[in-house]
Amino acid sequence: MIRAQFRIRLPEGIWVRELSQTFPDATFTLLTGYRTGDRAIELGEIRAENPDASVDALRSHPATTRFELLELADGRALGKYETTDTGLYDFVERSSLPVEFPVTARDGWFEFDLTGTRDELDRLQATLEASDAAYELQSLVSTTDADTLVTDRQRELLEIAIREGYYEVPRECTLAEVAETVGIDKGTASTILRRGEATLLKWLLSGPETNGRRGR
Repeated sequence: MIRAQFRIRLPEGIWVRELSQTFPDATFTLLTGYRTGDRAIELGEIRAENPDASVDALRSHPATTRFELLELADGRALGKYETTDTGLYDFVERSSLPVEFPVTARDGWFEFDLTGTRDELDRLQATLEASDAAYELQSLVSTTDADTLVTDRQRELLEIAIREGYYEVPRECTLAEVAETVGIDKGTASTILRRGEATLLKWLLSGPETNGRRGR
């Protein structure tokens, strides 16, 4: 199993490149999203000393067809929006890899994680080379130990969810209750849990050569 962190220069014309360069001190985070036809529905977060201007720029951007501000407080804005810019999903299809949320944009660059096999990493790098996109491989870790796959934050929420019965059938607690236990919002808790779940499932299903089960 491979865990890698990439930093990729966003192509010109992508809305988040324009906004992140207009507001270089702000951090734009795509918490979750999906494509539907020629548009994408996304839940995004902006963190800045004063996020109001960034929110206004996103709301009025030509690629934004619908915007709903969900929260604005303490240098953080949370919004749900629809956009005609599906460049991220086009890239994902070309690389044959799923999106691992969150995806962060700062000053014209995307930062994201990849968890998968060596072959998947090689395919992604081949896709990047073919596109002539500027990119940096910031970290690369190979592991066969499930304990090192998830982050401390993911482990914390997974352990709480298990302890409180979130994964029981029927469920003994709600996602909102898990989120309240650690003092975060429901959307953030969902993203952290899903990333941890996806990482562990990939490790489990990636094959005997990567999780030490050969010959069993």
